[in-house]
Amino acid sequence: MMEFPRISVIVPVYNAQETLRDCVHSLLELNYPRDKLEIILIDNASTDETAEIAKQYSLDIQILYEAKRGPAATRNRGILNAKGEIIAFTDSDCVVDRDWLRNLVPALKEHRVGIAGGRILSRRPCNTIEQFGEEIHDHGKAIDVYKPPYVISMNWMSRRAVITEVGLFDESFIRNEDVDLSHRIFQAGYGFVHEPRAIVYHANERTLSGLFREGYLHGFYSVRTNRVHREFVKRFGHRSIDLSSYTKILSSLIDFLLRRNHNHAICYFVFNSGKKMGKLVGSVRFLHLDL
Repeated sequence: MMEFPRISVIVPVYNAQETLRDCVHSLLELNYPRDKLEIILIDNASTDETAEIAKQYSLDIQILYEAKRGPAATRNRGILNAKGEIIAFTDSDCVVDRDWLRNLVPALKEHRVGIAGGRILSRRPCNTIEQFGEEIHDHGKAIDVYKPPYVISMNWMSRRAVITEVGLFDESFIRNEDVDLSHRIFQAGYGFVHEPRAIVYHANERTLSGLFREGYLHGFYSVRTNRVHREFVKRFGHRSIDLSSYTKILSSLIDFLLRRNHNHAICYFVFNSGKKMGKLVGSVRFLHLDL
């Protein structure tokens, strides 16, 4: 018989007027005992209609405010006000499957599991670029293939005790705060579990310019993350310059020019070109060469 621990679902929100209603509706329809569930939205000083939209749900969810910019500070405000023994994170541009929590909870049954992460798909219908985003947010690879592993905060569940043990999110991170926290939890001796049945649908980038920008931000902020955890990531063979990644980008450009797997090739080229550009600029910004 399944146990139902008390869960606090924490959603950081910033200028989400276009997506917030769908997100909240999906959370209110979760197939989980209502007396064991609290939903916490934290408005990160939005400047659009987000606050007004959130107020419409004030009888069903807890609404908090965080003036300090960034998802790390926003999630920390939620954690510090949460009553659940289990913390789950998703984002305001996501829609969760009804059984999202039910499918993630069993993954935490083993005490040494620090984080459980579910599958991240593009919201439907989606174009080729949005579908490519599923490769960027591939939790199967992030948790079970990449070394060191990490978990993406739009589909994350942990015991609150684990998060507080390692010191919450580092609020100096504006992006990649979930990778930083993942690294600290992993170094504390906890493992990660991927549960593909626990699904959220994310509003992926739908244009090539948006895809390039997403790649740029990934690359730019990864430099600081790798600098903070330099000795840790080196143990997994990470190098300052990885020539093989450039070879893959060049190969994708050739595939595009030769019209081989055209759509995937151009998406791969655009995203990873942005990522390399971001790493180059980030290496200067953070005084750490990590191309």
